[in-house]
Amino acid sequence: MLDPVVVGSQLTRVLINGGIMLNLLFTSILKKMGLDITNMLTSSKSPFYGIIPGNLATSISSVTLPVTFGTEENYRTEYVKFEVANFESSYHAILGRPALAKFMAVPHYVYPLLKKPGKIGVLTFHGDLKRSYNCNQEVIDFGSTMHVPNTSSEVFTAAQQLPHAERVIPTKKSSQSSVKPTGVVGIKSINLQEGDSSKTALIGIELRDK
Repeated sequence: MLDPVVVGSQLTRVLINGGIMLNLLFTSILKKMGLDITNMLTSSKSPFYGIIPGNLATSISSVTLPVTFGTEENYRTEYVKFEVANFESSYHAILGRPALAKFMAVPHYVYPLLKKPGKIGVLTFHGDLKRSYNCNQEVIDFGSTMHVPNTSSEVFTAAQQLPHAERVIPTKKSSQSSVKPTGVVGIKSINLQEGDSSKTALIGIELRDK
């Protein structure tokens, strides 16, 4: 859990998760940041799992924003593409593997510790275990009370509304393929040969609310 600066606003609840292949930002946080990014949004319907326990979620759009780590003396800024989600979370944002690759960052989840090259040297950041634990508990609470549309349940509901005659499952088997192998099929074998912590002090609006 770190606190980078995103477009001049310091977000204090940013989860670093190298196990997911997306970066996530929430519409409620964009509103608190006071950003007018309507013209910057691009359509997106990327589904993802693991953010809300037990539920599938879908982003409503994506946006690319500058993210800065470090201090005024030693910092690094990269433009990160975020998927924008329209539901509440205990996190302000989530930075996944794409962001870590852009920053050339090396995370260590045991300590927890994150290192990345800065303007004049290596940037080192220490996470807060207590704050991470509190956010994880809030995520569980959100997951138990939040309603996220589920595709399979929607299909089941729609099926229940059909007349009984239309619910019959066809018994006719699909036709077998008429394509048959001609001659002997050869198999080719392929052999493989082996061959000190920098505090975030950049000027910005600090968001501490959920």
